[in-house]
Amino acid sequence: MKNLSFRKDLIGVQDELFRFAYKLTSNHEEANDLLQETSLKALDNEDKYTPDTNFKGWMYTIMRNIFINNYRKVMRDQTFVDQTDNLYHLNLPQGSGFDNTESSYDLKEMHRVVNSLPKEYRVPFSMHIAGFKYREIAERLNLPLGTVKSRIFFTRQRLQQDLKDFA
Repeated sequence: MKNLSFRKDLIGVQDELFRFAYKLTSNHEEANDLLQETSLKALDNEDKYTPDTNFKGWMYTIMRNIFINNYRKVMRDQTFVDQTDNLYHLNLPQGSGFDNTESSYDLKEMHRVVNSLPKEYRVPFSMHIAGFKYREIAERLNLPLGTVKSRIFFTRQRLQQDLKDFA
């Protein structure tokens, strides 16, 4: 009987969940996918739901968490970490103001300073610039979190010192 009640509640909340999914994604197809993924996750975790609690709130939380996790995965997949020796493919956003000759010279100077750093400083700094969080860098490089933060901090200080004439 518990199983039937759960499925009835799940069906009853579908329209509201779709509206919430559409607000999150702003796309009809993505909202449908998010609704389907949320419903499947709820069915898979039916045993974790406590009866006589806020079912709708539980479902909204599942949907929100799935949306956030998917968003983070997309952002992580789109991030490029330059592993080349001279940081040839440094990931800079388009239209970042480096179009004129004077700015290009500053960019070349920044590349020179970053490339002159030892690898243990250059790699964490490049990953940080590419959008990785300190924790993610520490995990990928198998370093303590404090070491990663220190190396990025010292690299920033070195850049500021070496590039102070270009400010």
